[in-house]
Amino acid sequence: MRTSDPIDILLQHDAWATRQILQACEKLTGEQFSRNFAMGPGSLQATTTHIIGAMRRWTDVLAQRPIVPRLDEDGVAYSPAQLLKFLDESADEFQSVAKSYPMDGIVTRSRDGKEFAFTRGSVVAQVTTHGMHHRAQCLNMLRQLGVSPLPLSSVVEWTRSVEAQGSPATPPQLDNQALKTNGFARR
Repeated sequence: MRTSDPIDILLQHDAWATRQILQACEKLTGEQFSRNFAMGPGSLQATTTHIIGAMRRWTDVLAQRPIVPRLDEDGVAYSPAQLLKFLDESADEFQSVAKSYPMDGIVTRSRDGKEFAFTRGSVVAQVTTHGMHHRAQCLNMLRQLGVSPLPLSSVVEWTRSVEAQGSPATPPQLDNQALKTNGFARR
């Protein structure tokens, strides 16, 4: 079932695209997953942990509850499989909390002794664009590790996957050849 609601698209695509990155990371060695690169948080492990940690923190802001420590602040080196479990839990909760209130509602967050106010819609936009920013870094890291083909990650690729399966919940894996047939191949 297709959706045309931009919030639904952002939320569903964000979880799907991060899942694509983590599934590609499952095929890497531990050394490759934790290898440092001169970008973002440094490694695929640190970057994917950061993406999920930020999602969890912003979920707390949306719910206006005490903020839990971030995953990337606890010093644990999580595996891709562990991060996939955290992603599923965190994305489900983020989507549920995000959809529970009007997007024009105001939430507050304290940071470094200052209080900031945001609309709920801006928090959803922050989480999803933050994820996209860091997934682009992950794609670059995977490219430098020689991974080919790179995992699908764009909204167009997600949309094509949804259309192929007929449900946005768990789109199938489409490869570049399937997308190329329909004019959407990654170059």
